[in-house]
Amino acid sequence: MISLTKRTLSTMLITTVTTFVSLGPTVPADEPVSPKGKHLFILSGQSNMVGMDPELSFIPTVSKAFGKNGVIIVKDAASGQSIRSWCKSNHEFPPPTTGRVPKVRGELYDRLITKVKTAIEGQTIQTVTLVWMQGESDLNNTAYDAYLKELRAQLESDLKIKELNMVIGRISDSGLDVQKRLEGRLNIRRIQKEFAESQPQTEWVDTDDLNDRKVDGKVIHDLHYHPEGYRILGERFAKKSIALIQQRSK
Repeated sequence: MISLTKRTLSTMLITTVTTFVSLGPTVPADEPVSPKGKHLFILSGQSNMVGMDPELSFIPTVSKAFGKNGVIIVKDAASGQSIRSWCKSNHEFPPPTTGRVPKVRGELYDRLITKVKTAIEGQTIQTVTLVWMQGESDLNNTAYDAYLKELRAQLESDLKIKELNMVIGRISDSGLDVQKRLEGRLNIRRIQKEFAESQPQTEWVDTDDLNDRKVDGKVIHDLHYHPEGYRILGERFAKKSIALIQQRSK
């Protein structure tokens, strides 16, 4: 359990958008690449994905499994955004008029897919895994599961792959002790878990232990994670991703 100062928290919250593209750490020129191609990992979502640095644990873990020259990581995340900003269609009826409703549906997806296609240009891709950490801005969303399906379908179509691997970070226990929006929080947590357990090539990770900090001697389940929590999150995402990829090869 790690305590954060107000200054540290403020610094974390100021960062609203993060972009990261890695073709893998520097490796010897003679290190072989699988003839089947590289493994692409797409990291996206809102603020708790913004706060996760892939270099700390995600990249080292997947690089150990597939070789430093065998992975491509693209991270593009934005704080405070609904999944509607990544999906081009509306799945709620009637369409929502309040809450996090973007003026242009899918505006963040266009930015993401452009960066992904740039990163993989000219390279052979063996597998694609979406690592998704988002949901706190969709507590009033009545069709979150439908949006998850659409997000998967969009990537499969644009990247011309048959089946996308997907790892979902379930939103944490922040706010579960507050009645306001409690139903929405419980609903998103339930949908994320049920979606992962019912869909092929999909897993979820628990984040309930990554956000605890002490304030005046009392444990607070914060909305954002502590530094060690982000490191653990990256490691968990990587291990679930590796398991999905290895499962496909059996």
